[in-house]
Amino acid sequence: MERLLVLARHGQSEWNLKKLFTGWRDPDLTELGVEEAHTAGRWLKTQGHHFDVAFTSNLKRAQRTCSLMLEAMGQSDVETIRAEALNERDYGDLSGLNKDDARQRWGDEQVHQWRRSYDVPPPGGESLRDTAARVLPYYIQTILPRVMAGESVLVAAHGNSLRALVMVLDGMTTKTIASLEIATGIPLVYQLKADTTVESKSSLDKDIDHDI
Repeated sequence: MERLLVLARHGQSEWNLKKLFTGWRDPDLTELGVEEAHTAGRWLKTQGHHFDVAFTSNLKRAQRTCSLMLEAMGQSDVETIRAEALNERDYGDLSGLNKDDARQRWGDEQVHQWRRSYDVPPPGGESLRDTAARVLPYYIQTILPRVMAGESVLVAAHGNSLRALVMVLDGMTTKTIASLEIATGIPLVYQLKADTTVESKSSLDKDIDHDI
């Protein structure tokens, strides 16, 4: 039984390029983002992966990344489920602001705390803890059962919704998660054990396969 779970952050978006806080706003992919998604799909195909189901958010940058990855794999007919629970964290009042402008307004330390702390939300927005509070129940109730049934599952989502998942999968703490950055368009490939813990992990950029 394979029990394959692949996590992929969407390719570069138009607002990533402009260094804007995005959150639940809905910009599309850039040309580079499209190529990142295609590259991710091609790499997964070379690894011999074939998905039974894909999950993505309600935001088009993740949806399009998911579609482009599957297209590059020749698997466009895979069942794809969209869920608001997998959306990026809501950046509240920061949404649409340039990150450098935000630092000038509130200071480097405050903006860093909003971006990287586990439990300090930006004004009107969500902390990573808040994001995890919706992502993890959805993972446990909806995604994980399909993985444990032996299906190969793709999750194409966002930096922070995936950080919430990786924190649990990799056994990270509320302190160590602060340093984790998930790159755009880089699939993280997990093989799970029968007890739902991680047996092995590999990724496109490192192409490693080691016991956790």
